[in-house]
Amino acid sequence: MSSWANSGGRDLHLDLQKVITPGARGARELLLSALRDAVRSGRLAPGSMLPPSRSLAADLGLARNTVAEAYAELVNEGWLASRQGAGTWVLNTGGADAPPRPRGSRTTPVHNLMPGTPDVSEFPRTEWAASTRRALSSAPTEAFRLGDARGRPELREALAEYLTRARGVRTTADSIVVCAGMRHAVELLGRVFRERGPIAVEAYGLFIFRDLFAELGVPTVPIGVDSRGAVVDELDSHSAAAVMLTPAHHSPFGMPLHPVRRTAAVNWAQRTGGYIFDDDYDGEFRYDRQPIGALQPLCPERVVYLGSASKSLSQALRLGWMVVPDSLIDAVTEAAGGQQFYVDVITQLTMADFISTGGYDKHIRRMRMRYRRRRDTLVEALSSFNVSISGLAAGVNLVLTLPQDTEHEVLRRAGEAGIALQGLAIMRHPLAGPSVPDYDGIIIGFAAPADHAFAPAVEAFLGVLTACGLAK
Repeated sequence: MSSWANSGGRDLHLDLQKVITPGARGARELLLSALRDAVRSGRLAPGSMLPPSRSLAADLGLARNTVAEAYAELVNEGWLASRQGAGTWVLNTGGADAPPRPRGSRTTPVHNLMPGTPDVSEFPRTEWAASTRRALSSAPTEAFRLGDARGRPELREALAEYLTRARGVRTTADSIVVCAGMRHAVELLGRVFRERGPIAVEAYGLFIFRDLFAELGVPTVPIGVDSRGAVVDELDSHSAAAVMLTPAHHSPFGMPLHPVRRTAAVNWAQRTGGYIFDDDYDGEFRYDRQPIGALQPLCPERVVYLGSASKSLSQALRLGWMVVPDSLIDAVTEAAGGQQFYVDVITQLTMADFISTGGYDKHIRRMRMRYRRRRDTLVEALSSFNVSISGLAAGVNLVLTLPQDTEHEVLRRAGEAGIALQGLAIMRHPLAGPSVPDYDGIIIGFAAPADHAFAPAVEAFLGVLTACGLAK
């Protein structure tokens, strides 16, 4: 498979070995390999200009972010060079098997502003250790055998009380399934729904879940997103078996799903027999008003509620949970293997004690105040730049919408400055239609750095925006 080239119309003759379908897993790796081979063989000589990412993406039938990310990685590896306004061109000489990394390049970022990551330096070590000691001393012997696929009853009971009180979820311990994080929960649902039909997802949403569904052979169809959240009326245009929504705090833009659309989503599920996956990924962190409750209480028999400790405590815990309707509980536990193979019993017992003794609530309150101060500091600092900010009311991320065709340059300069960031383009579903705007933007995780590292990280990022000509 070949592709159109630069403004001169020269064909790049990229050998992608097989036809790439939009959103196919491995498309990025195939493109990277083809570009490296073209440079290594000398077919792309030093100084050769590459087509804009939008043009090459359109020619190959790929998402623009797939091509932009491949360019960025090859710039970081030393094969290519790029500069705003000048395009992307071949840097490395042909015949080299692996180019030297640019002097001063880093393998570990100095500044971590990745979204979805809490400040793990504030992990409540003392309280967690105390909960572990109490849990181990009181645990029955049978707890140390493989047991119920739903997880330990102590944790499920603690979660039932907490989720009812804090998120308005309607549940009992019997309906809760403990998982190894949100990704594991989505994997189990993908296995259950593999033969039921496509799953609808928000046109902008976490790409990890799209990729996971693709791995499982579950097609996804995008529905639009606007200022009121997911455009749930579009569900009637698809024969989806389920829809995955972020109703409390849209990922990544941050708006809540409008009450009228909440009702419409539930009506769709009841009318069609479909299900809603309520991804409540950071519902505890709301700053300017009362928390927005979960969608699940509106229709517990058609909604699967998903939550985790990844944003509140640590992604490394690999601890999540689902509240599952009675009609799905057997299928979900069967997909989990019939026993609890995934989350170790000590973590489950510790979390149960941590919730029951009030340690979890205390930690959430403390971090909510800390993150709110960081958010306010970041917003004030960004007021001097030509960017639009969204996602302010809740969560641990901000979205900066940038002028068109600047996302790649900001990411490239951020990489050179040792700043870990995530672009917005990768969140756009590759099958999203022209009615879904193709934004340029950056998702900033303001929770990730430790307190002492937050100000330097912000200062470094402001330097990147200045270097990209985005200062007012």
